[in-house]
Order: sequence, then C-alpha cells, then structure tokens
Amino acid sequence: MRLLLRFFGFLFALGTVVLLVGAAGATYFVWKYSQDLPDYTQLQNYEPPVMTRVHAGDGSLVAEYARQRRLYMPIQSVPKMVVEAFLSAEDKNFYEHGGIDPTGIFRAGMFYLQNLGSSRRPQGASTITQQVAKNFLLTNEVSIDRKIKEALLALRIERTYSKDRILELYLNEIYLGSGSYGIAAAALTYFDKSVEDLNIQQAAYLAALPKAPSSYNPYRNTDRAIERRNWVIDRMAENGFITTAQAETAKKSGLDVTPRPTGAHIFAAEYYAEEVRRNILERYGETKLYEGGLSVRTALDPRLQSIAKKTLGDGLVKFDEQRGWRGPINKIELVGDWGPKLAEIRAFGDIPWQLAVVLDSSKDTARIGLQPPRDRSGGISTAREVGLITLDGVKWARWTKGPDAGKAVSSVAQVLKPGDVIYVEPMAGKDGQYRLHQIPEIEGALVAMEPRTGRVLALAGGFSYDESQFNRATQALRQVGSSFKPIVYATAIDNGYTPSTVVLDAPIEIDQGPGQAAWAPENYAKKFYGPQTLRFGLEQSRNVMTVRLAQDVGMPLIVDYAKRFGIYDEMMPVLSMALGAGETTLLRMAGAYSMIANGGRKVTPSLIDRVQDRYGHTIYRHDDRECLGCDATSWNNQPEPTLIDRRPVVLDAMSSYQITAMMEGVIQRGTGTALKELGRPVAGKSGTTNDEKDAWFMSFTPDMVVGMYIGYDRPRSMGKGGTGGSLTAPMVRDFFKSALEGKPAIPFRVPPGIKLVRINPKTGLRAGPGENSILEGFKPGTAPPDSYSVIGADASVGVSPEADRAVRSGTGGLY
Repeated sequence: MRLLLRFFGFLFALGTVVLLVGAAGATYFVWKYSQDLPDYTQLQNYEPPVMTRVHAGDGSLVAEYARQRRLYMPIQSVPKMVVEAFLSAEDKNFYEHGGIDPTGIFRAGMFYLQNLGSSRRPQGASTITQQVAKNFLLTNEVSIDRKIKEALLALRIERTYSKDRILELYLNEIYLGSGSYGIAAAALTYFDKSVEDLNIQQAAYLAALPKAPSSYNPYRNTDRAIERRNWVIDRMAENGFITTAQAETAKKSGLDVTPRPTGAHIFAAEYYAEEVRRNILERYGETKLYEGGLSVRTALDPRLQSIAKKTLGDGLVKFDEQRGWRGPINKIELVGDWGPKLAEIRAFGDIPWQLAVVLDSSKDTARIGLQPPRDRSGGISTAREVGLITLDGVKWARWTKGPDAGKAVSSVAQVLKPGDVIYVEPMAGKDGQYRLHQIPEIEGALVAMEPRTGRVLALAGGFSYDESQFNRATQALRQVGSSFKPIVYATAIDNGYTPSTVVLDAPIEIDQGPGQAAWAPENYAKKFYGPQTLRFGLEQSRNVMTVRLAQDVGMPLIVDYAKRFGIYDEMMPVLSMALGAGETTLLRMAGAYSMIANGGRKVTPSLIDRVQDRYGHTIYRHDDRECLGCDATSWNNQPEPTLIDRRPVVLDAMSSYQITAMMEGVIQRGTGTALKELGRPVAGKSGTTNDEKDAWFMSFTPDMVVGMYIGYDRPRSMGKGGTGGSLTAPMVRDFFKSALEGKPAIPFRVPPGIKLVRINPKTGLRAGPGENSILEGFKPGTAPPDSYSVIGADASVGVSPEADRAVRSGTGGLY
C-alpha cells in the first residue's frame, strides 16, 4: 500500500513538474511570438480603400473609380439572411467561440488524418476572427509561424472588439472576385443589386466565394459555383436559418448573374465621366480618387447628354458621307467559319452600329454576316446571324478615289466585295436589311451649359470615346474665327458705342511693321458694303468692319475683356485676334457666352456640383452663393430666401442685353438663320476659320448655352462653303429642337434702364413713319444718332459701298 502511495505521489510530482515546465514553455512560446505581432488596435480606426462614385444631376450612377471595388457597409445595414449565409459557410460558431474554434480545429485535424497521403487539400479551421487578423494584419504566407500569430491576434481582437465590429470588418474587407471587395460591391458586381435586395441563393453564392473566388467564377466554372452555392444553402438549412423547402427551391435556381458595367454607366457619357475623373484626380490626387470613397454629384443631364451625342454623331456622319466612301475597315478570308475571324476585329462599343463581313455581293444586294457576340466567359457564340444590304443601303457611298471616284452608285457590288469588313445599321421598317456606314474622319464637340451657374449639362467630346479618348470640348485648342466677334462688339458697347454706331465697310490695309507686307483683311464674300451699323456688322459677320472697330476701340482693351470672359489667359494685342485668330477650347467659349446670357456675371464652367467625402461631409461645392433664409425649418411669415451673389461683373447688364439683341439678329437675318425655325428667342454667332478648317456655332436661350465646332483633328479644309452657318448651325438647331421640346419659349429679360427705340436697321437712325424698322435697345444717356458719323471714313478712303479690289495673297483674315 505504501509503495502504491509512493508511486501515485511520484506520478503527481512528475505531472506537476511537467505541467509547470509546459506552462513555462507555453508562456515563453506566447511571449516569443508576441514580440513582433502587428498592432491590432489599428483596426479601431480602419479606413478601407473605398471606390469613388460619380452621379448625374438626377442621382443616377455615371461611373465608379477604384483599385479595389468596395462600398463600406455598417453591420447594422447588413440583412440578417446575408450574415447567416456567411456564418454557415465560414464560421457557424462565430458568436460562441473566443476567437479560436476548438471544434473546428478537431474536425479539420480528423479530416487531415483521414486523407493523409491523398492529394486532397486540408480542410481549413480558421474562424472569421482569424481571417480578419490575416487579412488586415498578416500576409497569406503558408507557415506554422503565421498560423500561431493569427491565433494569438484572434484572441486579442476578440478581447478588444465586439463580435459585430469584427464581422463588419470581415464583410467589408473580404475579396469576392471580379475586382470586388466586400459584400456591398460584390452584390452590385454580380447581381446589380444592393445587399438589401439579395435573395437566398444570391446571398449563398456570395458566401461561397471567400473560399476560392476564381474557382467559383460564375462564367468559367458555372457547375462548381452552383455546387458550392448549394452546399452553403444546405448549411443554412442545417443551422436552422432557412427551412428545408426554402433550401430546395433556392437550389433549383440558376446563378442568374447580371454583370454590371465597369465604365460609364450612362450611355453617351464617356467623355463627361472621363473629364470628371481628370478633374477629381487634379483636385484631390490619385489616392483620394481611387480609395477615398468620394461621392461626386455632377451637373450631367442624362437626357441632354444622349441628345448631344446623337446630334454630334449624326452631323459628323452626314458631313462625312457627303464626301464619299473610303472603303472597308478591314478584309478577312472567307475560307471556313468566318465568325471567329470577325470576332477578333475590335468594334467600337459606344456607337449604334455592328461590325459585319460581306459574304457575297451582286448588282442588287450583298449578303453579310454580323459579328458574333461573346458570352460572359469570353467565348464566341456559335450562332451566325446574316442579313442583306440593298442598293438603298449603299447609295450614298460614292468612291473618293480610283476609277469610280465621284460616280453615283448603281450597283452594290461596285461598293462591297466579299471579305470586306464594314459597319452596318438595321434599316428602320425593313427586317433583315442593313445600311452601310463608315467611321467619320471629321471630328467635333458639343457643350450645353446653364448660363446662370456655369453647370455643364451635357458634353460630347468626339464621335466615339472607344476610338479616341481625346476630349475635343476641353482639350482641343482651335481657332474660333468669327465666334469671337461678340467679345469685340461687347467691348465696344460697354465703352460708349451703341448698336447704331456706324462703321465703314471698305478696303483697309494695316501696316505690320518694317519688312512686313501690309495686311488687307477681307470679308468672306470678298465684297464691301460701305457704312454700316454695328448690328449689321455682327449679323452679317463683316471682317473689315470688325477690324476697324477693334482699331478704334483699341486692342489692349479687347485683350482685357477676352481675359475677363475667360477665353484666353494671354492674348496678343494684334488686330487679327479680333477676327478669332487665337486658339482656345469650346468649353471656354461656352463659358464666355454664358456670361453674356446671364447679364454679365462671371461664371466658371463646371461639370461637378458637389463632392462629399466617405463620411458625407461636403468638401467642395461649385455654387458658392450665400442663401439668406434657406435654413428656415418652417414658414412664419418671414421674407423669402435671398441669394447673395458676390460673383464679379464682367459686362454691364445693359451691355449684355444689347449684344444679346444683336445676336438675336444673327438668327433672324444673319449667318444663323438655320435656327430661325425654332420659333423662340435664340441668340448666336457663327465662326469659320481660314480655308474652312473649323466651323463654329455658339448660341443661347435665356436658360441654356449651346456651343459646337467641327473640324479635322489635323486641321485641313472642309471644302468651299464649309462655314459655321451652313455646317454647325443646323446641328445646334437639331439639338435645341430635341432639348427644348415641350418647354415654353422664354424671352430675354430687358434690364431696368434700357430704352427700346424704333430705328432703321440699315442707317441706325430713328425710323420715320412707314419705314422698315426694328426695336433697338439704348442705355440711359444714349440714343440713335441724328446724323451720319462713320468710324473709319477719312480723306484717303471714301465711303462708297461699291469699293472692291483684287484679293491679296497672305491676308491672314479669318471669316
């Protein structure tokens, strides 16, 4: 008995020693690995990279920018069913364990022993807390050291943070494939839904992804994805989160993935979205743009943007087709299946046309094969769609060169040959028939602005963003031609001249200095009309009158006004600049015309209304006017809210009205008569540069400024008659027709102090009884002249309206 007691005493002592040594070893072990553990307290202030979202003026999504597509979602906003799906898939005991799940470790160990020697991958035993420790604080290194650190960190994280906080970090950080991080971004990427709208099978699919997102890709590995999703659904039923009947119904459904676009989400807004991106990048930097979670509200009007793109595209196509057919974009061999060969040719995705290959052609028709679409996995569809092009579909396509150059098309085979790769568009009302198209060589831009605020409502920077990302509305520096003349006339009107001031339209020579030939500007029609009013000079776009006026006003003063209007930062004080010889952007010109339209207040063109940070704090607002009384919470007979406008005045309000009225005359009697059919108050001015290299038209109503130019990217002549009045004015008219449809016609506001006097439009003198007359606005202290006084008339140059002479070479005149 004594020996037995001694034996048990020995075992107890031995056990105590082993326990003490083990405890000491474990303490040392924990101490050793704790020395270089990351600081887990940084999770308290964790700010994950969140994508920036850009919205249109009506709140619709325009674009998203991110390195990691993530929207941070508080745990309180996550639906219970989504939480249950992730717990079932990853850690069903999450709310019971303290960071490490012994049951899960035992289960994983048994699985490992059972499959020892096989090629099956060991089963994971990491809890959600351990995954948070790994994802936030450690690397993906596969080692015992990392697993030990992961476990230690998990225990400390559990002591510091609540279960809900840990789960919130996990659900927003986990990578779920297709560039999406966190459940909010993944719900949009895969199902184009918010998390709140997910059903059981969709939530289960998202929960299936953390294990291996690429292995469960819905396009490449559909069967594996469905198998894994159904496994999650079974676990949800097993854990009592859903019923068996709900599980069976959910498992019978397909994945129903709805891919979400990653570029501009509003068709036609690609140039607009890219300009906003560049603006945010310049203002806040790359990190803030791609990781800062900014919410950007733009001025974009989606309806007007679609109209702008269509108007510009239709106009460019019409101009280009009038110049003839340049041939197919490519050729392919028709041996075997033509589908894969055609599918490899890149098609522009932002134009309403399709690529096709000519299979055979004859006198009356050509049979074409349409480019086969790709499925979501990137594979080429096996279906082959064919159609016909008849003579009606190619009758515009006169050849621009070769033996058939310029000849009318009499045969389809004359234009199209087997193997030709072309663009086509379905013909309205003719099933299976298509019309031939070609990408226009001519380019251009269109901008629509709100004149009172400078908000850019629509911006089309070219025919196709897929073809060229160069934004011709904001990046292209082009000569503006006569569209600059209103600035010259506004300068004069603001400094004592009136619309009835008479200027001589007769030959003039300007001395350009020693060794330089004299400059003799000419009118576009190469005729001269004698003494004429400023109104006539602007309406008819007379170059010589403008030069004389600029000489009389003084170029330094015009330079100052051009800078005030924001057209140029620095402008040479030479007379040719008065005719638009300088280069600037369409957006700057639209901003200048907005200042005339709004009564002379300074505006800065802006695509962005407001920027908020990830917490909803406004960090930028375009409209900085102060509103007195706008913070009232109820109506207590107080005065109406008042906007305090401290923006500088660029042009006197009465001068603005006078120049606006003169530009209304451009529409009624001058170079912009194409807009006359709108039947509403519109002011505008055309512009055409030397050799018809650029054609402009700038115009506005009381509520909208629309500016446009067209021209080749490498400037060259567009052909005789390619003026702003004949080319761009009809396009601007078409835009206004659609944009203002159903809206009432609003007259331009006459500012207080302006006196309307009936005058003879030819002489500028008061109109007598029965005379042809118009109403002209005059400032206080001014009136129509009582007698003729002609600017530019002297002894050396008469005032004969018949004055004319041979064209001089190298005039440098801009019309």
